[in-house]
Amino acid sequence: MASLFAAITDWDNLWRAYRLAARGKRRKDSAAAFEQVLADRLIALQSALRTRSYRPGAYRHFFIHEPKRRKISAAPFVDRVVHHALCNVIEPICEAGFIAHSYANRRGKGTHRAVDRLQELARRHRYVLRADIVQHFPSLDHSLLRAKLARLIEDEEVLWLVDSILASGVGALTAEYTPVYFPGDDLLAACRPRGLPIGNLTSQFWSNVFLNDFDWFVQRELGCGAYVRYVDDFALFGDSKSRLAAWREAIIVRLARERLTIHEAQTQVLPTRCGIPWLGFVVYPACRLLKRRNAVNFTRRLARNLDDYQAGQLSFGELDASVQGWINHVRYADTWGLREHVFASHPIPKRSA
Repeated sequence: MASLFAAITDWDNLWRAYRLAARGKRRKDSAAAFEQVLADRLIALQSALRTRSYRPGAYRHFFIHEPKRRKISAAPFVDRVVHHALCNVIEPICEAGFIAHSYANRRGKGTHRAVDRLQELARRHRYVLRADIVQHFPSLDHSLLRAKLARLIEDEEVLWLVDSILASGVGALTAEYTPVYFPGDDLLAACRPRGLPIGNLTSQFWSNVFLNDFDWFVQRELGCGAYVRYVDDFALFGDSKSRLAAWREAIIVRLARERLTIHEAQTQVLPTRCGIPWLGFVVYPACRLLKRRNAVNFTRRLARNLDDYQAGQLSFGELDASVQGWINHVRYADTWGLREHVFASHPIPKRSA
């Protein structure tokens, strides 16, 4: 039987990885340059992987501010091909052990199904405990993650590739992380490698691997079947306030074993009828509203895009894609009146000559 690493470096898998990495980006310089000598680049990459001479390149860093400030780290295009090649092979192995109701970065899941699930649970239960992890991607500990992956993957060559990608991200989010000391830590704990660059396909996937033990803790040890998670946002439901309050304390203790913390002040047991902030919406048992910040941010972006369109700096296709993307997201809430107001107050003008 061929090894997992052989499957990762197989020509067909590298070709598929290239296609996935280039999807929607073929007009960008990095993807176009790779495509010009595609066969040669893939042959060289295959050789570098098989001889273990492959080394990830430097990240390009930038910040986004919607919905909140985040540092994005963009890997070179060839490294994105490697990320896809790796995930193509090992993701199904890890996926088999994931719980059903973790919704981020998984096929057949996604944001809107996570919202559907949350509302379904809100209709069935009186109370909710909603929480999120502090500085999630910057805080993920490399040693703990590597151990979790090694439980699932025994191929040492695959783990070498995992180590290479992990090492390439060391320091990328150092400035975004506030050191936390856990019981038993000494001063050297601050030097533990941590942080998964936001923007890597592997980071999104490994986030689920990292939190999978916690997911099973909630379902099996706490006995909470009414649970949903999307990246670092999660919610537990029940009809007993005292039980949910006890679960809150157990969660704090359990996450400390993973070197993670939650925003404790915001993590309170509340009636579901009061509405649950969740993935840009406020979800009630009977309806969903869009968070005000989402509408304000889109209105500002639309105004900028309309100015650029009128000045000839943005094509109609690019303008339309931005508008349709927002509509397709917010239509999952009760936003008909809001959409009418936004587009009535920001009509698309004729482009000036």
